[in-house]
Amino acid sequence: MTLTRNGIAYRVSLDLPKGGYVNLGIGIPTLIPNFLPEDTDISIHSENGILGVGPMAEPGTEDPDLVNATKEFVTLNPGATIFDHALSFTMIRGGHITHAVMGAIEVAANGDLANWSAPGEKVPGVGGAMDLAFGVQHLYIAMTHVTSKGAPKILNACRCPLTAPRCVQRIYTDMAVMDITPEGMMLREYAPGLDPEAVQEKTEPRLLVADDCRPMEIPERVNGVRLVAETAAS
Repeated sequence: MTLTRNGIAYRVSLDLPKGGYVNLGIGIPTLIPNFLPEDTDISIHSENGILGVGPMAEPGTEDPDLVNATKEFVTLNPGATIFDHALSFTMIRGGHITHAVMGAIEVAANGDLANWSAPGEKVPGVGGAMDLAFGVQHLYIAMTHVTSKGAPKILNACRCPLTAPRCVQRIYTDMAVMDITPEGMMLREYAPGLDPEAVQEKTEPRLLVADDCRPMEIPERVNGVRLVAETAAS
């Protein structure tokens, strides 16, 4: 068993601290607000100028003036604020955003991040990822463990252009939760039905297994959304 994309987002949501200011990147991270309690005091930041982003807008309720940085329609939580790009990036570069959750093309064993360009793919640019990688206090990655062709995305060294070096602290995938430590990549949790050996088979660096390493405690569904699948998330 592995996690769905929603399952990865759910697992990340459990670790976001009360009172945190959290920026969410494109892809899987944008699903995280759907799993935060309605009375949460976690403030979701979008670099296009929102602090207090709520869940995605339901079909038919979209406001064309309320979009996140990836142009998806969102809602606002009570007390949300809207501001310009300059102020938004001042928050990031000034170290006021406590956490960022991004997707990745590759992550290296030492915490190097590549998430903006892959060979042969046309991309618009790195966007705010470099600022976030250097400016936030804690950087988490939420992604699938392997590529669509089954190749590892967690490598000894990144092969794609770097977004930033040595910036990632924790990785959440459909197979595992891992920390980047001075000793090496530490396996903390693995998906239900897997074991450390199964995770190692899909991971290029040698994994250190934490003394308290355990299966993830993930329900099969939350609010009708499936979190656990029999095949890898895509």
